[in-house]
Amino acid sequence: MAVPVAPGRWPFLGHTPAMLRQRFAFTAGLRAHGEIVKVFLGPLPAYFVTSPELAYRVLVTEGASFRKGAMFDKFRPYVGNGLLLSNGAFHLRQRRLIQPAFHHERIARYADTMVTAATELTSAWRPGEIREIDEDMQALAVTIVGEALFSTEIGQRAISEVRRSIFIVIKQGMIRALSPAFVEKLPLPGNREFDTAIERMRAIVLEVIASWRAEETDHGDVLSMLLLAQDDSGDGMTDQQTYDEVITLLTAGIETTALALSWLFHEIAGNSEVEQRLHAEIDEVLGGRPVRFADVPRLKFTAMVVNEVLRMYPVWILMRRATAAVELGGERIQPGDEVIVSPHALHFDPDSFRNPEKFDPDRWSEPGPPRGAFIPFGAGNRQCLGNVFAQTEIILTVATVAARWRLVPVPDRPVRVKFTSAAYPSRMPMTALRRT
Repeated sequence: MAVPVAPGRWPFLGHTPAMLRQRFAFTAGLRAHGEIVKVFLGPLPAYFVTSPELAYRVLVTEGASFRKGAMFDKFRPYVGNGLLLSNGAFHLRQRRLIQPAFHHERIARYADTMVTAATELTSAWRPGEIREIDEDMQALAVTIVGEALFSTEIGQRAISEVRRSIFIVIKQGMIRALSPAFVEKLPLPGNREFDTAIERMRAIVLEVIASWRAEETDHGDVLSMLLLAQDDSGDGMTDQQTYDEVITLLTAGIETTALALSWLFHEIAGNSEVEQRLHAEIDEVLGGRPVRFADVPRLKFTAMVVNEVLRMYPVWILMRRATAAVELGGERIQPGDEVIVSPHALHFDPDSFRNPEKFDPDRWSEPGPPRGAFIPFGAGNRQCLGNVFAQTEIILTVATVAARWRLVPVPDRPVRVKFTSAAYPSRMPMTALRRT
């Protein structure tokens, strides 16, 4: 049986205009056409899988038969061959070299940085002050990841540059990834912004690496671990490999947490019962003292709230390219074929999540959804190495903020969604009120 083609295809441009214009509505609507649907990114055909079962096969069961797909090829000239984009034996080598930086004991050390950064942010707030919470959470995410990566004085300059440039790279990069190749060569403002931001970040990160090479000192940060790591042959990373991994950690480690924190405060502000339960748990566990890494397992309802936010506001799409023939949904996928998985579409599938449009942390007290239905950090051997880091960061930040503050929406200033690689708020003004 022929695979159905998604509606809305344009000559030459394929489904790219529909995807960029309709975003989540387009990809969520594809399940109505079957478990596997053909879409065209410009002239490039791709198979879009809509069921958790097929997504799990692509990412996990048959994961060895896939590598990163065309969307990621667009990023490689700009962000290199880091863990997010690399494939095969090189990917496995890099993953083994980087993994120690995210072991439990290392995350316990990073937890102090997380709590300190969140405390410093909120100490600047004043009761009754209107804060742009999305901007605050973006700045906080950059500070935390940056402090974990770079602990030196020159590293502070790198963090400042990342704060200025990283979200330009993320947002404009998704548009570039979905567009035909000729679009990135046009003299468009977005292209100029993207290219300039990449060059600025490259210059400062390479300067930090050169500084570390000159000192050869272990500063206890992630960069030191990357530069000290050696494979079984005793070889370490070159400066270029280190740069690629640093950029990967920055791009992958900032967006998800910044968005999750922003949307979490937005959602609990609109649900007084959830907010009250969250505050009650934090008060009981902390007893008025600062949160610690050891508290994370006890903040069970907080973790349920975090899971629900990660369900509702995930990355939009992932792409994989087949390296061997694979059968999916009755279709024979051939080597070189592109396959798309949408975490967002899967997270809003009513067959997996009852009333998916409703913010309902209690759904996480029940048996979990089918495998492949909840993939905020991907799955299989390409699952994000920093997933525990990110979840810990979110929980510790929420506990730090909510122990002292309530954030209340500003009347007559509604929050709208801007769709790029994920759901961004247009603006998120909220009034900071001291808890009494």
